[in-house]
Amino acid sequence: MAKLLMGKEVSARIKAELKTEVENLKKEGINPGLAVIIVGEDPASQVYVRNKERACEECGIYSEKYALPAETTQEELLKLIDELNNKSSISGILVQLPVPKHIDEKTIINAIAPNKDVDAFHPVNVGKIMVGNYDFVPCTPAGVMELIKESGIDVSGKECVIVGRSNIVGKPMAMLLLHENGTVTITHSRTKNLAEITRDADILVAAVGKPKFVTGDMVKEGAVVIDVGINRDEEGKLCGDVDFDQVKDKVGMITPVPGGVGPMTITMLMEQTYQAALRSLKG
Repeated sequence: MAKLLMGKEVSARIKAELKTEVENLKKEGINPGLAVIIVGEDPASQVYVRNKERACEECGIYSEKYALPAETTQEELLKLIDELNNKSSISGILVQLPVPKHIDEKTIINAIAPNKDVDAFHPVNVGKIMVGNYDFVPCTPAGVMELIKESGIDVSGKECVIVGRSNIVGKPMAMLLLHENGTVTITHSRTKNLAEITRDADILVAAVGKPKFVTGDMVKEGAVVIDVGINRDEEGKLCGDVDFDQVKDKVGMITPVPGGVGPMTITMLMEQTYQAALRSLKG
């Protein structure tokens, strides 16, 4: 049985440390604040927003939630973002995606001030990740890197394969592994001979959004497998992009779902909100 990389445990430790750091920052007169905007009634988004509110409470971070009706116009949303960009008590702004179809996602992301873009989706922050001089990183890849570091894995020189090329996980994940001197391959729905490529991976990151997509014959003996997926199987149970039962006895380390990468994502959001506040203190 592979060693389980438990994000739940690492996350609890980081949040406890963060709480102390936030308390120290408050003594300097700075109270980190996160504004979360949700448009519409998407059930999964509602859960994510509740979890973020809870994490803010745990870390001592001030939070504001803006729950807007689905019929909110793009102009109204942009006006709110502009107000938050100029609000000194808010260190970070997050618009929960997806937004309703009549609102252009790119326009909304571009409207968030880069120094408050704690999700790191703004083109300025994306560009900084590319060149390795970044302030913020998308929270899931940031959490994955923290888990890899925690596991004692040295990325340098390792064959790293990512299944999935999204802007939120796949692409930034590739850049972060590359900055740690990994040899990185990104695979996706058009990749030929996918299983041959994934079998070469020392570190395999599955972020494709398909339940149990990565099977036992797709992984290398002793590999590190990071499962970013959160899906439901045919029985309605939570599962990842990796077929855990097929893979767990073959690989060296694996993240379970739930309890693996998931808790790290919100913890990294808290960390980046704190860092944004810290930078405002330094000017």
